[in-house]
Amino acid sequence: MVFRIGTADTGGTFDTQGMAIAQVFNESRPPEERCELTRSSASIDNANRLDRGEIEFGFMASNWVPRAGRGAAPFEHPIGLRMVSPANAGPIFFVALADTPVENVDDLAGKRVAVGARDSGMTQHVHTLCDALDVPFSDFAPVYLGFPEGADALVAGEVDVQFQCPIPNAVMTDLSRRARVKVVPYREEQIAQVLSKVFFYRRVVMRRGVFRGVEEDIPQLAVLNVLVTHERVAEELVYELVATLVANSGALARLNALFEGLAGLYEPLRTDGPAALELDGVPLHPGALRAYRDAGYL
Repeated sequence: MVFRIGTADTGGTFDTQGMAIAQVFNESRPPEERCELTRSSASIDNANRLDRGEIEFGFMASNWVPRAGRGAAPFEHPIGLRMVSPANAGPIFFVALADTPVENVDDLAGKRVAVGARDSGMTQHVHTLCDALDVPFSDFAPVYLGFPEGADALVAGEVDVQFQCPIPNAVMTDLSRRARVKVVPYREEQIAQVLSKVFFYRRVVMRRGVFRGVEEDIPQLAVLNVLVTHERVAEELVYELVATLVANSGALARLNALFEGLAGLYEPLRTDGPAALELDGVPLHPGALRAYRDAGYL
């Protein structure tokens, strides 16, 4: 059967990852067994479309998955989501002009911070980070601007700091070419504090040279993005997709740099079992469990 993966806006993180998956999956399969992409407005939309049977798989930021499973707002009722695979751990980070006196996230106090569009997922991440770090959101002046507008405001000196996500990120790359920038670091104990409180974040390292202004490796926090399905989707289909992802993690990374850490995201299965990929009560689909067992992870 032809199956559908819900992504997001054309050219965005989820969409470009979906294109790589489709290319790898479709290479040796007949037309009637191919993967097709269908664009959406990302996580919430993909969960609702899975519920309606309009797609078989969907990309989601992991913070939305348990809410959908419980039927918590903005979802109107519980959705029978099942975990399939991690997709990537996308760094979420604060960036400032190189000469701005911000040496740590503690220094956001009193600054003008572009946090994303009002009520957006990015703004929610800033709230989550502030809560986990015991930093009052009221300590700084939030400015509600989307990515391109926030970057323009930073260059123009209209804000002091911008919240960005993820990398590679065309807006961030362009910003680093237009102005001298720096990534605002965390102390190790701050990273540990956030990870102890927030299940959907991971520790990552932004490598030197990932964009202009990153002159050394910088430990950062990242949100885990995942591929999910619905409980009614056939076990064999989920098995085939997961087996393809596991066997082709290197090929996927060559097609899309966002997949470079995919193999590493599977490794915790060896020590923690299925719980490594199960998010706050949302279990792995039986087809995914079988694929991970056959691949030697479980």
